Amino acid sequence: MRSEIKSVNMFHNDSRRRGAEGGHVRRSYKFLLRPTSRQEAALRACLEDTRQLYNAALEERREAWRMGRHQVTFSSQDAQLKKIRADDPERYGRWSFNCERAAIRRLDRAFQSFFKRVKAGHKPGYPGSRGGGGGIQSNGRTKTAPAGTRSHTPKSPVST
Repeated sequence: MRSEIKSVNMFHNDSRRRGAEGGHVRRSYKFLLRPTSRQEAALRACLEDTRQLYNAALEERREAWRMGRHQVTFSSQDAQLKKIRADDPERYGRWSFNCERAAIRRLDRAFQSFFKRVKAGHKPGYPGSRGGGGGIQSNGRTKTAPAGTRSHTPKSPVST
């Protein structure tokens, strides 16, 4: 039995195309995934480990500021990631380095946006931790595939 994951959004910024107000056009593609139960378990484990890495990096930044008004940068956390992966290869070493780096980069961008809003005098909205259970959406239906068949990716993605 397999469950269906509704969609995965893939974004692509096309620098050659300009919107009505001179900004970049952002295209969004949705792909229907039909992973096997093993693949779905691996996706959920990757999501959970990445979520916990994000939350740990956020906690490090909070504590560094609270303890001594020390600012933690993306570079310092990125350098620590190599050691974290070496210390715990069963958990973090099994996932793509770029995937884990992207979580730290997202946190860094959230802080950059936060400080930009503070400087502009807007309501800042401090970056928060990521809760569990999000990210992968399953529609709850289970299907059985005929023996010997595999899921396929559509030839052309649906543009929204």
